[in-house]
Amino acid sequence: MKFRTISIFIFVIFLSVTAMAQNHMQAGLNITLGMPQTEFKNNVDNAGIGLTGHFGYNFPNTPFILGGNLGFLIYGSESRKEPFSTTIPDVTVDVTTTNSIVNGHILLRVQPQQGRFRPYLDGLIGFNYLFTSTEIQSEWDFDDDVATSTNQDDFTSSLGGGAGIMYRVHEGVNASDEPYEVFIDFGVRYLNGGNAKYLKEGSITRKDGKVHYDLNESTTDLVTYRLGVTVNF
Repeated sequence: MKFRTISIFIFVIFLSVTAMAQNHMQAGLNITLGMPQTEFKNNVDNAGIGLTGHFGYNFPNTPFILGGNLGFLIYGSESRKEPFSTTIPDVTVDVTTTNSIVNGHILLRVQPQQGRFRPYLDGLIGFNYLFTSTEIQSEWDFDDDVATSTNQDDFTSSLGGGAGIMYRVHEGVNASDEPYEVFIDFGVRYLNGGNAKYLKEGSITRKDGKVHYDLNESTTDLVTYRLGVTVNF
């Protein structure tokens, strides 16, 4: 049900933006560093790393861009080797537990549309989806997943704002003689995340064949630092 909600959210944004698009689009992809804040920082003291992408429509003759933003962060990971089973102890598999956040937002950006340097301000409203999953892989084949299970997941709200600057490194025309511009993009955002239950590194323990989950619960605020490439077309 939660994945269906996320899919509908992204699909609606995509349809609304592409329906308006007439060579006034912006799209970007960034490497992202996420730093937990407030209550979240008290429980998770390590930074998360991942990717953030956005797309938007620039209303003609205005500084306003409306679109969507989707991010993925890994804020913890643990790996170990285990026998495949008690009856096949001579076959070893890799067991990896990963703590992740997916966030999606409606994005409103205010940005001048001329010049080599393009500073901007962002406003965002959307969701955080926190989940922990464990997967089993063959020891020498990292693309071969034997099994995967979601240990814990939760869904909460997210809203925030940010600022950044884009520096143009290239401009030209495509095969259809339409102009485009390529920018290096750096930005910072504060995302105020709602209350959620989640696991972190060390939250899963195993004893006598049983699993115990030490759940954390708090707000999920993040400061994110983004560096990547954005294209206007």
